[in-house]
Amino acid sequence: MSGEFGLFLPPTGNSTHLQAAVCASSSKPFILRNMGNKPANSPKGHPPDADGHSSVSDLANSLTGDMVMLSPGSEDDDHEGPISEKLGRIQFSLGYSFQDTTLTVKILKGQDLPAKDFSGTSDPFVKIYLLPDRKTKLETKVKRKNLNPHWNETFLFEGFPYEKVRERALYLQVLDYDRFSRNDPIGEVSIPLNKVELGQLKTFWKDLKPCSDGSGRRGDLLVSLCYNPTANIITVNIIKARNLKAMDIGGTSDPYVKVWLMHKDKRVEKKKTVTIKRCLNPIFNESFPFDVPAHVLRETTIIITVMDKDRLSRNDVIGKIYLSWKSGPAEVKHWKDMLSRPRTNVAQWHALKA
Repeated sequence: MSGEFGLFLPPTGNSTHLQAAVCASSSKPFILRNMGNKPANSPKGHPPDADGHSSVSDLANSLTGDMVMLSPGSEDDDHEGPISEKLGRIQFSLGYSFQDTTLTVKILKGQDLPAKDFSGTSDPFVKIYLLPDRKTKLETKVKRKNLNPHWNETFLFEGFPYEKVRERALYLQVLDYDRFSRNDPIGEVSIPLNKVELGQLKTFWKDLKPCSDGSGRRGDLLVSLCYNPTANIITVNIIKARNLKAMDIGGTSDPYVKVWLMHKDKRVEKKKTVTIKRCLNPIFNESFPFDVPAHVLRETTIIITVMDKDRLSRNDVIGKIYLSWKSGPAEVKHWKDMLSRPRTNVAQWHALKA
């Protein structure tokens, strides 16, 4: 077993808690029109100790036993770079009318978009820009609770000379609409218009890429899950995080992790790690057991939230993970792998989401 998990045992036999939290180094205006649709408005086994931690002997046994390392795209490799999350793809059409000096952009549909909401779905919409102009944008309508949305909306950039069109790049950003907080970026597509034959309307499928402005990156968290069907216990081990988003003025964060056990939409039990000061690559190595009878597994969700502790104001959310049989593809994979490998610690990196 590699020493990267940093298991530290207490120097004496008096304490039974894990001592493991450390910080790892590491010219003429043109007219915009949405044909037939108005743009959407953007608000958009063993009982735990008293503090909820499992004992050192339990964790030592689990970590030095069978540990299966998984990544969202592989069965048994551990990538050290940022996670390459599948973001789905988008279909759109492009064409230019020389007679009318009008660029036509049709946003047709999306496919296999990731779930961004607790319900296991998303509320996607598309922002449309002609870069380098970011002040002028158009938007599609929001498609509620849909990972394969059909927009079928047409947008016209009128009075736009062809020589100016060729200096622009079409930029599409797909976002998840959130009524109560900031919209969550899903992915983007950019296509230079001088690379496209615009004389007739052409249709494209493009894979979504992570947003280049970093708006979607919050860091990654390495988590292991272990299910003991005999004891009806799921053990969640918060191992470490990397490249966390800096939330403080000083360019760092004071991270800790909250773990909620949910049954349907009800909170059942909460555990949390210690706080690690001024660290964007913390190592926690803290283990939390939860009683989960087999008959409620399909209605169970484990919500893992990485927080930034603030002494003078409200603590900030850095990012979240929802683990269940109905979350996003990477989360569902981890959940199924846990169930298919009982009594085995199954570890996987997860990209934190808003």
